[in-house]
Amino acid sequence: MTVKTNRDAIAHGKITEAPLRERPKFPSWALKLAMAVTGLIFALFVIVHMVGNLKVYMGAEHFNAYAEFLRTVGEPLLPREGMLWIFRITLLASLIIHVYGALALTGRSSQSRGKFRRTNLVSGWNTFTTRSMLITGVILLLFIIFHLLDLTIGVEPAASAVFEHGEAYANLISSFDRLWVAIVYILANLALLLHLSHGIWLATSDFGITGKRWRQVMLFLAGLVPVLVVAGNISIPLAVQFGWLSL
Repeated sequence: MTVKTNRDAIAHGKITEAPLRERPKFPSWALKLAMAVTGLIFALFVIVHMVGNLKVYMGAEHFNAYAEFLRTVGEPLLPREGMLWIFRITLLASLIIHVYGALALTGRSSQSRGKFRRTNLVSGWNTFTTRSMLITGVILLLFIIFHLLDLTIGVEPAASAVFEHGEAYANLISSFDRLWVAIVYILANLALLLHLSHGIWLATSDFGITGKRWRQVMLFLAGLVPVLVVAGNISIPLAVQFGWLSL
């Protein structure tokens, strides 16, 4: 039967008025804002973490002193490692919110789009990083687990056989002295480059930054900050592999 109006199409089941998905508990704008805030927390963390790790070039004494400072900061107001655990809990909560938001928004997008897929997209760096956000996010999540097992908890085979709690410099050098670990860290940081770059640019819109000049500044930062962070991080396993850093 040929349908001539939407009313006929609905009556004969050709189209439906039913929504493609149920009304969500949390609105999408709230999830996007939550992801932007938690993403900013992660961005600040990786910057500080990278700068702190560069102290490894100053030698074992300075690097171990930095590691000990992280454990004692806040004393005597807070117990030993008290501030460190506050940071860890904040990062863990941010990670849960960030992952939940990513999965929820991806699911909603898929349901709303239905069987149709976007085609003929303009190619470029932004398009590539957009398409790879979920993949790079999964890679980074797995890397975080590996990183904790390697240099925080000290569980083999992620950690080296000579791992010893409190010996931050020796643990780092011993870990990166293994070629496969150095490769894992380098590849994970390349994923971080893609994820952080697009994340900073997305946060620009999520925070409501619409001015042309401010958007140009944020676009510049979206390129510069990830490159500096990743370059600093990658330099350490490379320095160990080339023998510039050693025990």
